[in-house]
Amino acid sequence: MSLKHRHPIRKKIADGIIKQVEEELGCSIPIGGIVESAEFEGIKILLVDGSAVIIFLKDKPFLSLYGINKYKPEKRYATVDRGAVKFVVSGANVMAPGIIDADGDIKKGDIVWVRNEEGTALALGYALMDGEEMVAENKGKAIESVHHIGDELWELATNL
Repeated sequence: MSLKHRHPIRKKIADGIIKQVEEELGCSIPIGGIVESAEFEGIKILLVDGSAVIIFLKDKPFLSLYGINKYKPEKRYATVDRGAVKFVVSGANVMAPGIIDADGDIKKGDIVWVRNEEGTALALGYALMDGEEMVAENKGKAIESVHHIGDELWELATNL
């Protein structure tokens, strides 16, 4: 597990990306030092003060699970019940019956984060339904999982 193409990026560029993430997720990301760009397993990431805080999914910046648990965003979440947690942290897609709450502003195709009932981030993925539909629906896949606790990106972020 190693980072490739790691280099500092201009403050103006970093500020623009971080501002976009803050607005989309409803959180504040203070920058104390260096912001670096790097690549891990083909995924572009931003390191803020040495931590893998932002990842790019289909060229869109979003907080990594490490970043979500650190900065506590208030938007783009889906909450799963206790029965779904073990499947979500194993990398399974999130099924609609396991979702007990979701941000009503989520649109199909959005990047979303999945949390347990206590609010801890478990996974990131793409919404396959709108937020309200996720809660109302009793069958089908609601979120396609792309990053979860325990995967290689999580291990990298928690061991930098």
